[in-house]
Amino acid sequence: MRDERGLYERLSLEGFQSGLSWLTILRKREGFRAAFEGFDPDRVAAFGERDIDRLVADASIVRHRGKIEAAIANARATVALRDAEPLQKLFWSYAPAEHAPPAGQGGWHATTPESTALSKRLKQAGFRFVGPTTVYAAMQACGVVNDHVADCWVRDAVEADRLSALSR
Repeated sequence: MRDERGLYERLSLEGFQSGLSWLTILRKREGFRAAFEGFDPDRVAAFGERDIDRLVADASIVRHRGKIEAAIANARATVALRDAEPLQKLFWSYAPAEHAPPAGQGGWHATTPESTALSKRLKQAGFRFVGPTTVYAAMQACGVVNDHVADCWVRDAVEADRLSALSR
């Protein structure tokens, strides 16, 4: 995932997922996309108090006011980053050059030094609900890190895609 809208969507959904089952988020994904106008950062950045009230009442999404306000703040931060270092460039700049595969089932980490550093940088830019664990989950979901176990049948293909993305 290398486009701004896609990264903003993943970060938003990871924030909404915090403390909840992923199945809950996946079942509501289309509702989120409709409610947040396709996760277009420009459109969401323009949301105001009436939009927040509308979203808090929308049963097709997770109706957590803090997470809704964070998604809007994150859209504004995404737009603000464009002139200095666009979200996609910033996000991928924290990709580790090498990332050892997990030793096996249960060998995954919740955070890494890279996710901790990216979390800090995103917070400095005005992002919210982007702690190191949430950021690491987004890094996994977007292909920035490859946490497939060593003997997984797709690990090599995923790693080739990740390395190709890093070289762009």
